[in-house]
Amino acid sequence: MKSKQEITDAIITQGMLPLFYHADKQVSLDVVRTLYKAGIRVIEYTNRGEAALENFKALKQLQQTELQDLILGIGTIKTPQDFDDYAFAGADFFISPVVAEEVGHLAITNNYLWIPGCMTPTEIDKVARYYDVSFVKLFPANVLGPGFVSSVKELFPGVKMMPTGGVDMSAENISSWFKAGVVAVGMGSKLISPQLLNEKNYNQLYTDTLHALELVKGAR
Repeated sequence: MKSKQEITDAIITQGMLPLFYHADKQVSLDVVRTLYKAGIRVIEYTNRGEAALENFKALKQLQQTELQDLILGIGTIKTPQDFDDYAFAGADFFISPVVAEEVGHLAITNNYLWIPGCMTPTEIDKVARYYDVSFVKLFPANVLGPGFVSSVKELFPGVKMMPTGGVDMSAENISSWFKAGVVAVGMGSKLISPQLLNEKNYNQLYTDTLHALELVKGAR
């Protein structure tokens, strides 16, 4: 298993973390294969449906047999049971939409990278001081905006920030986040839209992923 620092470095190097969930196992597998083909090496699958755990197990099998340099994390982890289920399934890292304290304790105890969702300076301070977290998800990004990062980043010089939730696929929006001081952006439905998934339009996903990576490269 890769170390917390190795996973953090991989996310920062990639600059963009794709995240998605789909109830269909085959669609989930095809999406991951497409993202990988486009150059993605770190992915967040989200725990947002009844099929999430079984699908994740299938993705881990894909990782182990075909995509061995892929780093596969799990998002929307809010409870100890969530953590236990996905740790047993082999998750490489954990992301929460909130400061899920019990999840944080388990991650620290078991030496996993945990990226909690924060919306206030108080939450960022709490996870940095009490959970030794140096990487947070700013959520929801479309509510907070790049101005939030500019305003608080000097308060937390050792904390890396990644906005997620409403980051647009535009040079202007992505550039504004990196200019404000983030190290990566989370890309969910703006990249992997419900329509694209329903249509199984993997050629479009491939093209859009290449474009997103170029936008990130240009924003740095």
